[in-house]
Amino acid sequence: MSNLNRFLKENKIKKENTHYAATKSLTDEKGQPLLWEIRPLTSKETNRITDECTIQEQVPGKPNMFRSKIDSTKVLTKMMVASIVEPNLNDKTLQDSYGVMTPEDLLTEMIDNPGEYNDFGKFINEYNGFNEGVNEKVEKAKN
Repeated sequence: MSNLNRFLKENKIKKENTHYAATKSLTDEKGQPLLWEIRPLTSKETNRITDECTIQEQVPGKPNMFRSKIDSTKVLTKMMVASIVEPNLNDKTLQDSYGVMTPEDLLTEMIDNPGEYNDFGKFINEYNGFNEGVNEKVEKAKN
């Protein structure tokens, strides 16, 4: 096999979905936390999410100068939502049961423990190949 052939798509290793107990407050009949199915995101999806969460804000005192500002919390929430296969956060019945209308709002209602939510965010980042959380990267970039 030539070196070029090794780079062909059919030779690429595919990362499989995994399962994660996102919260202890949702359990099965034996009291065990329900496992959520999580899929890996692609670079294309992550870039789209980051673009959606980026705004251009004017630099104070400089009329025609703008800088990009990323809402890192929104990026992480959208990455979490995009990674979840099961439960289906777009299901109207599930959203109605929590009194919300968006998958992002549903996620924060389902995982309403801040520590669990933070742990899930860390898991999603690590599963998608980020060694540090988005928030940490933003903080480092600021310094």
